[in-house]
Amino acid sequence: MAQEKKLIIVGTSAFAEVAYEYFTHDSPYDVVAFSVERNFIQADEMFGVPVVPFEELQIRYNADEHYVFAAISYTRRNKLRTRLYREAKAKGFLIASYISSRAFVWRNAAIGEHCFIFEDNTIQPFVKIGDNVIIWSGNHIGHHSVIGDNCFISSHVVISGFCNVGESCFFGVNSTIANNINIAEDCIIGAGTTILQDTAKGDVYKANASTLLTRKE
Repeated sequence: MAQEKKLIIVGTSAFAEVAYEYFTHDSPYDVVAFSVERNFIQADEMFGVPVVPFEELQIRYNADEHYVFAAISYTRRNKLRTRLYREAKAKGFLIASYISSRAFVWRNAAIGEHCFIFEDNTIQPFVKIGDNVIIWSGNHIGHHSVIGDNCFISSHVVISGFCNVGESCFFGVNSTIANNINIAEDCIIGAGTTILQDTAKGDVYKANASTLLTRKE
């Protein structure tokens, strides 16, 4: 695969390392730099390419010719990734997405910008996925479901058909959402949790718990 698009990965964490591998070996992108905010720089380079201050991206790179992807996980309930993605876009940079060649995405599924979809995901017909969504490996997104912006879906999650997921939600490993369920924005669905009824904004659900856990800031 020809790598004709120049990419800057924002972040230097484990997710950034993983993103480098996927973009390098399964995409048309050529990673030319990593970037983090100045106060968090710990090394001058990573995988042989420079690590540059996020505040200096416009000075060092032509925004019209470079793509950016913020490889940040669910830190601060997806807020950090969302902020850096939006700031890079505001600087005029092109925005990258990655969809694994080993993911199954039905032809009429709609996927927004700045998404990262790993291998072994099944995305069924009429699914709509918003912007800035991370879907780790091995998930099922059922037909006619809608995933809002800024969500993070861990591995082996089942979101059944006709579900609506609000913005900025997190789904833990092996969580399950039944058909026709509305997940309100900013919810945390813990690992192994099964949701059988609609949720309320900002709620936290935990497997094997008899009570609802309300998020604390």
